[in-house]
Amino acid sequence: MILTTEENEQAAAVFKALAHPVRLAVVQLLADEDRCVQDLTAAVGFDISTVSRHLAQLKASGVLGSRREGNCIYYSLRARCVLSFLKCVLAPLDAQVDDSPGSCPTCGGEA
Repeated sequence: MILTTEENEQAAAVFKALAHPVRLAVVQLLADEDRCVQDLTAAVGFDISTVSRHLAQLKASGVLGSRREGNCIYYSLRARCVLSFLKCVLAPLDAQVDDSPGSCPTCGGEA
């Protein structure tokens, strides 16, 4: 599969958005349920302005969506495949995973 230049740029924006430990934590926290900014702030242990900046970057890349309910903004995981991708990325770090192609327990090495 060969992506167009535009598709490569879009993919790079998603990778850039995911390239921070706090943003990865937020993605994982949203795996099971939508959460408001205040809940996410308490869960990751950073101030609300820091968390809001991370949320804005994830939303701009299309990884997250949001909705307003009263005074709260709830965030949701739009790109649920990111969770599988994280497992796939971490699989080679597991000492028990074979280095041969197709050995990823998550995707089996499929493209």
